[in-house]
Amino acid sequence: MSELCPRFEKAMQIISKRWVGLILFEMLTGAKRFSEMESNLPISGRLLSDRLKMLEKEGIVERKIYSEFPVRIEYSLSKKGQSLRPVIEDIQKWADDWINPEEVNEHITNSQ
Repeated sequence: MSELCPRFEKAMQIISKRWVGLILFEMLTGAKRFSEMESNLPISGRLLSDRLKMLEKEGIVERKIYSEFPVRIEYSLSKKGQSLRPVIEDIQKWADDWINPEEVNEHITNSQ
């Protein structure tokens, strides 16, 4: 058990970082360009870039550069990132079952 606790804590730090869950959820459908994610997610380009770099460093996201003109860059989940699919889907199911939509609207209103 002493081995599990620090690893569990590290995993929770990664996936609970603000916006990471939404980014991972967005990427479950396949490779995405930065501009596509930026338009689909309610976060700034700077923050999205920061989170993608962090996820790439953790080995969860892969960045592929295509030598086209103009250069095309796509982000996708690595094997490590894909292994989060059941976790993300289970959190979505839990949220659908247990999170009241009014609580979400109240939280959004209070955090602005």
